[in-house]
Amino acid sequence: MRDVVVIGVGMNKWGELWEKSIRDIYVEAALAAIGDAGVDHLDSMIIGCMSGGLFVGQEHLGSLMADYLGQKNLAASRVESACASGGLAFKMAYLEVASGFSDIVMASGVEKMTDVSGDGATFALATAADQEYEVFHGATFPGLYALMATAHMHKHATTREMLSAVAVKNHNNGSMNPYAQYPFKTTIDEVSNSVMVASPLRILDCSPITDGAAAVILTTVDIAKKLGKPIIKIIGSGHATDTIALHSRADLTTLKATTVAAQKAFKMANKTIKDINFAEVHDCFTIAEIIVTESLGIFPAGKGGEAVLKGETGLEGSFPINTSGGLKSKGHPVGATGVAQIIEVVKQLRGTAENGRQLKRQPKIGMAQNMGGSGGSTLVHILEVA
Repeated sequence: MRDVVVIGVGMNKWGELWEKSIRDIYVEAALAAIGDAGVDHLDSMIIGCMSGGLFVGQEHLGSLMADYLGQKNLAASRVESACASGGLAFKMAYLEVASGFSDIVMASGVEKMTDVSGDGATFALATAADQEYEVFHGATFPGLYALMATAHMHKHATTREMLSAVAVKNHNNGSMNPYAQYPFKTTIDEVSNSVMVASPLRILDCSPITDGAAAVILTTVDIAKKLGKPIIKIIGSGHATDTIALHSRADLTTLKATTVAAQKAFKMANKTIKDINFAEVHDCFTIAEIIVTESLGIFPAGKGGEAVLKGETGLEGSFPINTSGGLKSKGHPVGATGVAQIIEVVKQLRGTAENGRQLKRQPKIGMAQNMGGSGGSTLVHILEVA
């Protein structure tokens, strides 16, 4: 297997992009990544998209996006793993370069979620849950994560203030991200008193519905050196699944797929969690960030919320989490999220994160954790700057 590096990143401003189509959004991010990489061709591109068919009535994205990117006849394909579709696209692009099958590959993700009603978006997103045993009986993702939050609060005495602290921290980081959908700051009181969605989760505990795209260019070390690019190497990749339905899991307060995927990535990288300097994690809800940090081994079980309150996951904390603002502030166009996480890791490793959110202790190793549904699938990637 060849060493693989990321040499280009690109995304567009995320939000409710009424005036742009899914192809417009995708091409913006793709061209930005190609320009950042300085490459003159692609050998292949992989597109992560959860549900283009339900959100905009468009499937066959490989053909569509290659065409509108001006890359006709390119090998292009779409992959899906619910909200982990972007992470899966990155994995597949990594494997294609590592195997020697291609030299320059674009991993990308896109979702156009606001062209349907709120009910339509809820229906599309619910396809990532168990249709027969969860959705048929009225479960939605806020409801499923509310069950996880309630279990965590009961087992570990996690508090409302701890959940709110996640949103406050991520919105603070997102306020410095020029690509974020909601770059505003908030307070513990504002989050704790915002509109109830599914008890104990309130509207400011939930990531938004978002239009957006993200893309990265992967290649070999030799090509990166010829182009004069920083050597940001993918040293670990892990992928795992769990039961899709919550009722089939032994414990609602942990995410087994995240733990297993991380273990695989650590083994490949020959690293432990102690070697990682920061991470982008899948905070689709505030409770998700807390459980993920515990499942990754960043904090012991039941201590993730306390760590947020103490500032340990802030920009100047012992283990910064979601320096981009996370899904909570940056937005969550489900197919693109996993790729955008990689972009933030690359920026931090390059030392180019915008507007004051660059970590003061220059990081050497970063991690991205992207998951689908209520944790039914997870991808973990570890990157290191030479």
